[in-house]
Amino acid sequence: MNTFLRRAVAVVLCSFSLASVSAQEVKIGFVSTDRVLKEAAVAKAAQTKLEQEFSKREKDLTDLGASIKTLADKLEREAPTLPEAQRASRQKQLVEQDRDFQRKRREFQEDLNARKNEELQQVIQRANKAIKDIAVAEQYDIIFQDAVYVNPKHDVTDKVIKALNVPAGK
Repeated sequence: MNTFLRRAVAVVLCSFSLASVSAQEVKIGFVSTDRVLKEAAVAKAAQTKLEQEFSKREKDLTDLGASIKTLADKLEREAPTLPEAQRASRQKQLVEQDRDFQRKRREFQEDLNARKNEELQQVIQRANKAIKDIAVAEQYDIIFQDAVYVNPKHDVTDKVIKALNVPAGK
């Protein structure tokens, strides 16, 4: 009987709390992370920074790949007239150059991905702070990031982008 009484009291208390919650209006917002990452000035600046940081290495790799292709084409044209030993030596050299190129390409991609993740994390941290500041200032109960459907009246993405575009010192 004691257990039954506890359950009954719990149900009554839950119904009272639900009634008070339904009487209050819940303020909900939504932020499109994709839009923030595409449109915010800090995200664009991070992308530009990465392009500048990695453009020389990318160009060097592109040039190296083109020179290996040129050497491969030259070997293919000259192979029928080359002595067997010379042809085998050039093929071996070409394979080694290609292996080195593939290794450099893989290292480049790993470095680029690591830096992209670092920059992305910084942008996301700033965006989350801006979202939190907006939520507190405008008394939102909850702000969602990414959803299947959102009524445009709940979208606060423009406010977040505007907040991110304000220089850090202001």
